Amino acid sequence: MAWNGRNFLSLDNLSGEDMVGLMQRASHFLDAGDRYEPDAPLAGKIIANLFMENSTRTRCSFTVATKRLGGDYVDLLGGTSSASKGETLVDTALNLEAMGVAGIVVRCSEERGPWEIAQQVGVPVINAGSGTTAHPTQALLDAVTLSRYFGKDDLSGEHIAIVGDIAHSRVARSNVIGLTKLGATVTLVGPKELLPTDLNCETSSDFDSVLSQVSACMMLRVQFERNAQVGEDYREKFGLTETRSANYQGAIMHPGPMNRGLEIDDSVANIENSPHNLILSQVTGGVATRMAILEHLIG
Repeated sequence: MAWNGRNFLSLDNLSGEDMVGLMQRASHFLDAGDRYEPDAPLAGKIIANLFMENSTRTRCSFTVATKRLGGDYVDLLGGTSSASKGETLVDTALNLEAMGVAGIVVRCSEERGPWEIAQQVGVPVINAGSGTTAHPTQALLDAVTLSRYFGKDDLSGEHIAIVGDIAHSRVARSNVIGLTKLGATVTLVGPKELLPTDLNCETSSDFDSVLSQVSACMMLRVQFERNAQVGEDYREKFGLTETRSANYQGAIMHPGPMNRGLEIDDSVANIENSPHNLILSQVTGGVATRMAILEHLIG
């Protein structure tokens, strides 16, 4: 790849070709299944997972990815760190670097937190989700999942809908960047009050009309913890219900966690009921994608 960045903070600095290179390496790891890499590119190296916000899929997949590459890890969670005593995010990262870690994976509520850390430490920094603006590893794994589903390297010619609480979604923002760079058309769908106007793509509040045009549909969780508010008719208008999905034959995605019965019905979310359901494929692809990123930056 032409990309030789020291950190993985956003997809802004990667070209479509750079993304495809990482995606192809992730696809290699997916084809290898759950085997450990024989040459152990992270052997003797420790990765610090600095997660100031709760996480299941992202944190655990970085842990599994590190182990499969032959490395080790330390977890530092917000509730158990000295941040609860007033220590700053950067000071926490500097202390981890002083302990000899080879890289820092960070999730935080601060919009620019990973960038601030990257300016102060000398080891690679990977953004595992910051504020409401960036979640680049999620966007890359979503691209990997879709490229394998469609059977091609990029996503040229595909039309993808991202549906739900766009205003509070770092996943949506990073996916708009990544999917567009790979040649896809992106339409954001949701209530007008949850549709930001600063993203460079189409928007709509008519889910049924958009659903009839797209080859993939990514549902998003309503982030009540960020004070998102929706009407009682939200499921009827914007949920991927059993009735709505009956005539839809495209891919179904969700980055998790799911509010079952709100943005997606149980019958649609359950993988055995839909051959086009990619929700758990995203989780599997997350490990492989994060392996590719860790190997490229640190291995």
